[in-house]
Amino acid sequence: MPATLSPTRTRAALRTSARVSVDVLLVLVMLSVALWLLGRMWSVVWPLIVGLLLTTLTWPAARSLRRRGWPPALAASVVTVLFLLVALGVVALIAVPVASQSGELTDGVVEGIQKLREWASGPPLNIGDDQMTKAFDSAVARAQDGLGSMVTAVVTGVSTVVNGVVTAVLALFLMFFFLKDGPRFLPWLARQLPGRLSTDVPTVAARSWDTLGAFVRSQAFVGLLDAVLIGLGLWILGVPLVLPLAVLTFVSAFVPIVGALFAGFVAVLIALVSNGLTDALIVLAIIVVVQQLEGNVFQPMIQSRGLGLHAAVVLLAVTLGGSLAGIVGSLLAVPVAAVIAVVWTYVRDQLSDPPRQSATDEPHAGAPVPS
Repeated sequence: MPATLSPTRTRAALRTSARVSVDVLLVLVMLSVALWLLGRMWSVVWPLIVGLLLTTLTWPAARSLRRRGWPPALAASVVTVLFLLVALGVVALIAVPVASQSGELTDGVVEGIQKLREWASGPPLNIGDDQMTKAFDSAVARAQDGLGSMVTAVVTGVSTVVNGVVTAVLALFLMFFFLKDGPRFLPWLARQLPGRLSTDVPTVAARSWDTLGAFVRSQAFVGLLDAVLIGLGLWILGVPLVLPLAVLTFVSAFVPIVGALFAGFVAVLIALVSNGLTDALIVLAIIVVVQQLEGNVFQPMIQSRGLGLHAAVVLLAVTLGGSLAGIVGSLLAVPVAAVIAVVWTYVRDQLSDPPRQSATDEPHAGAPVPS
């Protein structure tokens, strides 16, 4: 006879499913409220995150000085000043060579536009000068009609730059205080929390800190790999400004998607105006190949090994973060996923039952029990 459903077991299963569904809904509501509060406080949270990431990058130097007997304030001050000098040196390394060759690059751009115009006037397009003039006049008219939008865009851009400068300054000050007082934070946090939280929260915070450090180091290694490979290709082709372009590639690696697009666009543009269309296409091919290797091979492998995440999880996290919060989401997706994995692993370990001792491990009757 076919088996029939047990009404008692069915009702019990439905009640259990209902309770689990209610618990999941409550957790989702709490997460939604937490994300809403995070968005409202983003102007403070974002500098805090940037300061933490910078601290993970500079903490080894500060820790080395502190171990040599330097006072915490002096070690933090020296490391902060050195970091600021290095950052300014990187900017100068990019800006000075570009400024010194700006005239040559400008002439190359004008020459490139003239060649493009001559090519468009010939077959198969056969676009005449009068048509180009009309198109130019139409573009000017549209620009004049959209002057209000242009002004709005400029104001928005200026506001974005100002916010970026404010964020950088706040992050630098926070980095100094983290370097100076960071080791005292976890003991202070343990004293403020009651019961088991005084042990659990500092432990999770320490593991999360190690995870953030692994993320920054892996990202720096990936950026260095990109800079070396792309810089080597530019050097072989004889493209000018190889060193500034390599430095720009390294720095832009910390900003996913847009950073790579910007650095690649600059490299292709300089190759176009200096070496011609053929070398520019070769540079574009080199950048595409390197970026594909980075995004699909190097970055998932390195980050999955350093963060304890599978390569597929890294790819999915970056995709989800970019779709939810754009560039910032792509930047923070991997460390957030790694921190979530740390929290989940700790909670799972705390909630798991201790392993039972198998019968083969039990001592035989009469056998001596080790003390």
